[in-house]
Amino acid sequence: MAERTPERLTRLLALVAYLAEHPEGVPVAQAAAHFEVAESQLLADINLLWVSGTPGYLPHDLIDFHADALDHGVIRLLEARGMDRPLRLAPGEAVALIVALRRLRESAGEAAPGALDSALAKLIGAAGESATAAEAVTVVARDSDPALQEREQSVREALRLKHRVWLRYVSAGDAVTERTVDPVMLHDDGGVPVLRGWCHRARGARSFRLDRILALEILDEEAAAHPDLTPSEQGSGPGESPDALRATIHLASAARWVAEKVPAEKVTDGPEGSFFLTVRIGDRAWATNLLLSLGEHVLGVTPAEVGRDVASRARAALAEYEQLGHPFDTSAP
Repeated sequence: MAERTPERLTRLLALVAYLAEHPEGVPVAQAAAHFEVAESQLLADINLLWVSGTPGYLPHDLIDFHADALDHGVIRLLEARGMDRPLRLAPGEAVALIVALRRLRESAGEAAPGALDSALAKLIGAAGESATAAEAVTVVARDSDPALQEREQSVREALRLKHRVWLRYVSAGDAVTERTVDPVMLHDDGGVPVLRGWCHRARGARSFRLDRILALEILDEEAAAHPDLTPSEQGSGPGESPDALRATIHLASAARWVAEKVPAEKVTDGPEGSFFLTVRIGDRAWATNLLLSLGEHVLGVTPAEVGRDVASRARAALAEYEQLGHPFDTSAP
């Protein structure tokens, strides 16, 4: 999945503080392992920080590293330009953060990690009057669907008991299937809770959006352990499999928002503001629906079989319109 700007910015800020705590320098491999990124990505971060700094942007205004040490595979920070000091939260920021953490704590229930309680307690202690102001804020959940909340509670209970679940699921292509799943974790994907687990029907790792689960039951059977299953695993998007088809979509600049909404492995710039989006497709119907919805913004797609799926669906839709007495000109390519 392509990395989003907020994720990289967070790492850049943390990287300066991390290096400041190790004035003797840190090997590139060690720093990359600490931040769980490739060494090439970490070096790209260093090169970006090297040309970052405070207004003026003259050499003495920039973050600086020891060039000779870096040539020998060691990152040594020479000048942090104040980025090694913790940022002070404005009162409004403190209130927003406390309210968000409290909401997260409530939604996680018994599954909330101890680190969350610890972070909240420290923030409240440091926020002073802002913590009191946060008490007056009431959060109304955007999604108050009682059925969805009930399914989420059932999934959390299955995770607590470490039991398998049976579910009836509707995919993005409107295909309804029944599955037995070993639940591994529950995580959030753009505000939608997603169950990650091992699907016995598919004999592989799958993710299931809770808003697409039609029915769910906790079984008496214990779930098998799957320690290697994580949300970042390849093919971990909802309904995807590790053997999912990889496709590259060429999109016009007006569709740039798609890169932020669709889980992508890579996003590269194209001519005249266009861009190429590389995605893994576990559900061909989902890909077809996406491309049809983008319409004229799609400039091309590979492999050709994905494009043929879209063309076939479009021709079928036009035929349906003609049968209803609303003919379209289908002579255009």
